[in-house]
Amino acid sequence: QVQLVESGGGLVQAGGSLRLSCAASGRTFDTDRMGWFRQVPGKEREFVAQFYWSGGTTYYADSVKGRFTISRDFARNTVFLQMNSLKPEDTAVYYCAATIIGRDYWGQGIQVTVSS
Repeated sequence: QVQLVESGGGLVQAGGSLRLSCAASGRTFDTDRMGWFRQVPGKEREFVAQFYWSGGTTYYADSVKGRFTISRDFARNTVFLQMNSLKPEDTAVYYCAATIIGRDYWGQGIQVTVSS
């Protein structure tokens, strides 16, 4: 069993910054990748950023490149999303995701609201 717990969301003004954290616990020793997705009401969940555990390769959605940075604490099996220069269109529920031995796991989601 794997649990993902997100933290760090909240309300911020446009141009501001937030840092999301996602701590994974349970059977995480074969983590393939961890990352972040986001969803707004009425739209599909969309990819934001991803970190591959082996090799450390990162990927970003075009909409966040240059503004968001994904990083990890390998020892604590935690992934972070540093979000800078936030825009109102970044407002969404952000979900942490992990793929472990081919199976996907999701966190409960955390709200990020960017006011204009």
